[in-house]
Amino acid sequence: MMRRFVLSAVVAVLLSALAGTATAAAKGSGNGFPPSVKRFNLNGYVLQTSYSLGRNKGNTFKQTYKRSTVQGVPVKGPAVGMTFPPVDYVALNVAPQTLYVAWLDPSTHAIVDAFVMNFKTGVVFDYAPGSSKPESSGTVKVLKKGRAKIK
Repeated sequence: MMRRFVLSAVVAVLLSALAGTATAAAKGSGNGFPPSVKRFNLNGYVLQTSYSLGRNKGNTFKQTYKRSTVQGVPVKGPAVGMTFPPVDYVALNVAPQTLYVAWLDPSTHAIVDAFVMNFKTGVVFDYAPGSSKPESSGTVKVLKKGRAKIK
């Protein structure tokens, strides 16, 4: 009898904890950052990404964002002189001061480049499809701020 009571109490506590976790996940982490799929507007931002690891090692790019497009330009390293067409982008605030940014082909909407940028730590991860080793990592910094604040 006592064993059944203890087991019931443990199950009740676990179910309560799971319900609390599910509720917290639905509302957010408690740090003011609820889950969202609202797009972040990078219009007006100019970012600089410099890579020390991976495919883009040794390259630095300036990324200039408009309302729905971005232009990437190599400014230092082996890629200088290469030209890239402007592409569409989608940005999502995925964690505090962290954006996931996907660059999209304007005609097919296929992802041509994808980034996770942590503005608190200054770290960028880049995945540019099209080779057997598309990953790069390095630093990101804001050269010019847009109107929307990265939270």
